[in-house]
Amino acid sequence: MPTKVSRAVASPARVVARLARIVEQSLGDDLTLPQYRLLAFLSQGDWAASALADRLAVSRPSVTGLVDGLVKRGYVERRTGEADRRRVDHVITDAGRAALEAADKRADQALQAVFGDLPTDVTADAHRSLCRLHQEMDARLEGKLR
Repeated sequence: MPTKVSRAVASPARVVARLARIVEQSLGDDLTLPQYRLLAFLSQGDWAASALADRLAVSRPSVTGLVDGLVKRGYVERRTGEADRRRVDHVITDAGRAALEAADKRADQALQAVFGDLPTDVTADAHRSLCRLHQEMDARLEGKLR
């Protein structure tokens, strides 16, 4: 006998985890979710490893491993900082931008397939709320990095 599906409101963490899994599956073998997140962040500017670690909420050694894999694939370059020669900036390449754009399209398609049958007002509200949350999180992080 099948179990009854609960209609109780899920915790936000469960919803985010569910959506993250959909995005992760859409990436296939091209990128891991952490690589995708790193490329997305680098698409907004060049950053040192410490800032990347803070932004991605991972350790500095984890960032090094992520960047190493993306450098080997030609998606990211390491460059000496212009103002401080001791600083190493991480820069997304044209190939990295192309890979990110392709991954964005696949992820968007996967999410649209999930949301396609939902009422338009629900998806519009979710989109607005997620965009606002993203902006607020970026603003908070920007304040911490300065």
